Amino acid sequence: MLYGDEHVRRYEETNGEVGHIWERGAPCLILTTKGRKTGEDRKFPLIYQEHDGSYVVVASKGGDPNHPGWYLNLLANPEAQIQVGPGRFTVRARTASTEEKAELWPRMVEVWPDYDEYQRKTDRDIPVVILDKVS
Repeated sequence: MLYGDEHVRRYEETNGEVGHIWERGAPCLILTTKGRKTGEDRKFPLIYQEHDGSYVVVASKGGDPNHPGWYLNLLANPEAQIQVGPGRFTVRARTASTEEKAELWPRMVEVWPDYDEYQRKTDRDIPVVILDKVS
């Protein structure tokens, strides 16, 4: 099974043929953020769903008490790049509102049921992030 940097490498080498569909059939994209401290590109494979022309990801970090680094990077600089299969897009990230999260969380749990367990493990409210394409 692909994880972390190896997942990113194989995904990019094959234009998503390897790594786009991941464990248990979950679709993945590659998110590239600017490091909030270094300014360097940081890449992360993330489970996603499409919704109203945008891409939705969950900042779960497996239920860790702290937000994942990629989410903190997006808070510092919401413009990022994603690769979805062979497609590459510039996006602007935003944290879903309470109402949006109520709609999107069940859709994300449908594709990755562990999200509910991650939320039970932590006192942190796990953010749902919407990646809107920049034209």
